[in-house]
Amino acid sequence: MQDLSPLGTKLVLADTVEPGVVRLTLNRPAARNALSRALLSELHSEIERSGADKSVAAIVLGANGNVFSSGHDLKELTAHRADADGGEAFFRETMTACSAMMRAIVACPKPVIAAVEGRATAAGCQLVATCDLAVAAETADFATPGVNIGLFCSTPMVALSRNVSRKRAMEMLLLGQPVSAADALLYGLLNRVVPASDVITEALGMARAIASKSKATVAIGKAAFYRQAELSLDEAYDYASEVMVKNMMVADAGEGICAFIERRKPEWKDR
Repeated sequence: MQDLSPLGTKLVLADTVEPGVVRLTLNRPAARNALSRALLSELHSEIERSGADKSVAAIVLGANGNVFSSGHDLKELTAHRADADGGEAFFRETMTACSAMMRAIVACPKPVIAAVEGRATAAGCQLVATCDLAVAAETADFATPGVNIGLFCSTPMVALSRNVSRKRAMEMLLLGQPVSAADALLYGLLNRVVPASDVITEALGMARAIASKSKATVAIGKAAFYRQAELSLDEAYDYASEVMVKNMMVADAGEGICAFIERRKPEWKDR
């Protein structure tokens, strides 16, 4: 499906801004960076491409315009109500594609940092919650307002409820009201809130710090974090203990420990 601007601009821009750091930018500002089927596909591809690139250590995800993302493209969805099945097949395909893209972020071995300079609503808020880390402007806000238009934010609920407390998640889902960046920080949706002019700089600083670590170690740790979070306490400790043993057998662990003992900077081999 084509979804390009009149000038044929890509919907997701990808740039290597410095060694080890890729910046992805949602590029549908005129449509409030709504997650059309085409944008979802492009973002999914870029996440997987960066995840497979051995030179990449971290990904910063931002957006052009004054809205990070307004969520699903409601105009695109509504147009398919004219389909023979009332749009059911297209709705299912869209939700499946969106969920697959969100899971790709979690499965990506490289940490993904959301850099939010504007409003993030519905699936846009879900995207922020799905990223491993999130930095936002003081003026940004967040909402899951589907309940206001008769469409409960059920898929955004998955990521939201895994980041903030149940009571806060239910408040956002049931009231559908915007939450300030300051409150989102308190809720646990964000890591840092900074002036709007500093969002990208802050996110890149975090990415740079991650890029200074062993890529192999970071990949092991990210995968283990999400896996153990879904296990019981006993299962989590058994699993994490095995991960620690396997991590100890990685070359970079041996190098890092020796470097610490010898009081020198480690030389990572990323294996």
